Amino acid sequence: MPLDPGAENVLALIKQIGRPPMHTLTPLEAREASAKSRAVLQPEAEAVAVREELACPGPHGEIRLRHYRPAGSAPGAVLPCLVYFHGGGWVIGDLDSHDQPCRVLCNSSGGAVISVDYRMAPEHVYPAAVEDCAAAVGWIAANAARLGIDAGRIAVGGDSAGGNLAAVTALMARDGALPPVGFQLLLYPATDLAVESPAYQRFTDGLILTDKTMRYFIDLYAPDRARRVEWQASPARAASLKGAPTAYVMTAAYDPLVDEGRAYAVRLEQEGVRVAHIHMSDQLHAFLGMGKFIPAATLALRQAGLALAHHWAGG
Repeated sequence: MPLDPGAENVLALIKQIGRPPMHTLTPLEAREASAKSRAVLQPEAEAVAVREELACPGPHGEIRLRHYRPAGSAPGAVLPCLVYFHGGGWVIGDLDSHDQPCRVLCNSSGGAVISVDYRMAPEHVYPAAVEDCAAAVGWIAANAARLGIDAGRIAVGGDSAGGNLAAVTALMARDGALPPVGFQLLLYPATDLAVESPAYQRFTDGLILTDKTMRYFIDLYAPDRARRVEWQASPARAASLKGAPTAYVMTAAYDPLVDEGRAYAVRLEQEGVRVAHIHMSDQLHAFLGMGKFIPAATLALRQAGLALAHHWAGG
């Protein structure tokens, strides 16, 4: 399937401006390049009723959070909540990089969204990000009443590396290590750090995310190769997925993570988990943050938000 024309335009623009491949940059340079791209690729941010800066205690210091309430929601309303973990290979990205997608998910789901600014590599390697995300989920559940959140309707979600963290925290909640989570929103997630799937051989050049870039991120995030097989790093390696929360999995065809994302959705279903798998056959990795060029990005985010709304309504 040919790439979406908007995605083709994004790749042409990157080539035109001569941006070096991400894996050739230092982490600081990669963060700066990502921030510059965001200003060009993302559409205007949607209005929401509330955008509030918060913080919660973490295992190694304060964790910044950002709390969104949907447009039109009543002050004091008790809402379901999506705890969102941003993508960026566990190395780049922050609350601002995913501000616009979080607003869309908030408005389309009708629930609150709390975005988590977890510690990143290489300054903080695995399992630091997992520890921070787990701490945030626990704190949000414990403080649900004062946050105006229904503790019985908490979901976790994220894109790419954030999808990895969402899958991990969903399993932690299943096992009782975290408060109950009812839904996991996994958007082109990384599920296995072994980088052994065939897609790594198919996507080696000319895309936003290639095999080299993914290996670069994983080497920074989990430098101890022996620990990459732990399910808290690679949720696809969990002994069982049975009893995991209801899942919504989105994959993109032009993505070295596509095979492991599809396999994770299949395995969830085989082990009795209710799952919806949406495959975008003409899209590339990270397209959800490129709505100015790719109109399907906002539509896909709204669809994900509507899936959350349907679940929260008892569907």
